[in-house]
Amino acid sequence: MFFNSMVITQQDIFSIKSANEFEQTTWEVFKYQFENNAIYRSYCDLLCKHPSDIKSIEHIPFLPIEFFKTRTVITGKPQIQKTFRSSGTTGSTQSQHHVADMQLYQKSGQKGFEMFYGPLSHYAVLALLPSYSERNDASLAFMVEDWMCQSQHQINGFYLNNLNELSEVIKQIEASQQKTILIGVTFALLDLAEQFPQPLKHTILMETGGMKGRRKEMVRSEVHAILTKAFEVDQIHSEYGMTELLSQAYSKGKGLFHCPPWMKVLVREQEDPFQIAKLNTTGGLNIIDLANLHSCSFIATQDLGRIHSNGDFEVLGRFDHSDIRGCNLMVV
Repeated sequence: MFFNSMVITQQDIFSIKSANEFEQTTWEVFKYQFENNAIYRSYCDLLCKHPSDIKSIEHIPFLPIEFFKTRTVITGKPQIQKTFRSSGTTGSTQSQHHVADMQLYQKSGQKGFEMFYGPLSHYAVLALLPSYSERNDASLAFMVEDWMCQSQHQINGFYLNNLNELSEVIKQIEASQQKTILIGVTFALLDLAEQFPQPLKHTILMETGGMKGRRKEMVRSEVHAILTKAFEVDQIHSEYGMTELLSQAYSKGKGLFHCPPWMKVLVREQEDPFQIAKLNTTGGLNIIDLANLHSCSFIATQDLGRIHSNGDFEVLGRFDHSDIRGCNLMVV
């Protein structure tokens, strides 16, 4: 039997400040989605996992991300406001994430960014996202466009292949000492580094992964070495997100990511997907995204990574035979 009532609110999610509050809210979201998400409930039933059988949040069932390619993963019967699709590759099946509350999506994106970097109104936002900004169903482009709306800086903008124009804009911004975020996919940032290197003293350079067949795959340390040299910066920042999520994690350098308080990353063993791996052990990434209320908050990704004792995590690549998709394709 499915119940349509929901007692979890945005306030419950975005006011989380401690591990205990996170765990308590996680249990409430799990029970709600177990009862009201038909796809997730079927998966839990297949595993014979009921809320009363589970003693820790690490053992909550994580829905394989492949379900977003073949099923409509929604909780309850909400009206869908927007559908985001993964970039995929030619001939591959795209994941679809049906979002029932765009206000919740935007709030998660804004609060997550500002938790790590401060108010968006302090920044100009430049985006180098070819293959994303041309699409109206790309969650990455939507997120960055929303940053620009919050920033309201007159020089904000998306750039496709016009690297010369972008380079001139960066020079103007640097001369004015305006704090800026330049977010881009890896292959495009490497193109910019090769053609228009220049020192960045007031600009945060943030890569969001992705070669998309434009260049050979490179380890993250190699990419960051090229970018730090070309732009004379100490660290390259990174964003970790995906179509199926509502929240993002950020790295301020060395590929070490941090989550906002309503998001948590766990690592599962490679040989046993239902067993949580030990710290500093490489395995598949499981993600709890409590903001993903109307879809599924418990997702088993195809990314490989490891978690450190302080809670930082790294993304080390992808499982063999998994689809190569737009974000975070680099290996370490």
